[in-house]
Amino acid sequence: MKKWLSLISLSVALFSGFVQAEPSGEPTMGALPYYGSAEFTPHWFKPGSPELVGFHQIPAFQFIDQQGEMVTQDTVKDKIYVASFFFTRCPGICPRMKSQLSKVQSEFMDDADVMIVSHSIQPGNDTVEVLQQYAKKNNINAAKWRLVTGERDHIYSLARNAYFANEDLGEYVSNEDFLHTENLVLVDKNRHIRGIYNGLNNTSVANLIIDIKQLMTE
Repeated sequence: MKKWLSLISLSVALFSGFVQAEPSGEPTMGALPYYGSAEFTPHWFKPGSPELVGFHQIPAFQFIDQQGEMVTQDTVKDKIYVASFFFTRCPGICPRMKSQLSKVQSEFMDDADVMIVSHSIQPGNDTVEVLQQYAKKNNINAAKWRLVTGERDHIYSLARNAYFANEDLGEYVSNEDFLHTENLVLVDKNRHIRGIYNGLNNTSVANLIIDIKQLMTE
């Protein structure tokens, strides 16, 4: 919750035109910060700046999507993408998140530089066939929106250590499991995290769409 309050305060400060001293660099109006830790402390770098050398990036990954096609870091090379976590049998937040992500799909349907990657946290159940049926039922376009499954440990490690879906962004059930998060993570063309959004909130998802368009100008 504290992280969310911090992000909300930052948004308010940016809107008012006044921002207090930040941990790294100075904010530029219209620019998006970089995030490199689970605290989601904003770092204000210019694209291509030396500070980005060695800065946190989403590491290499390998999954299978609803079409049975391999999805790796090369799939999102030079693309902006939105990452999320879900499972097909989810009766709670997943349908609402799916509805919100459908807005992103529709907004960028004709833009090949924007993708959605939704990771199943129940890969044992969410096989390629199950994901394919889910995609068909929910009008998910495979060219735009990849529903991926794979090795459970790889998915969970990526969620916690790369996308920071930890105690405050999700909910731990045990050291081996966690309840999925409602958050959507915006990743730029260099696999840097540039934003985090509440996938259940209309305003937050509207801001996500605006920020994607901003990234497209970098």
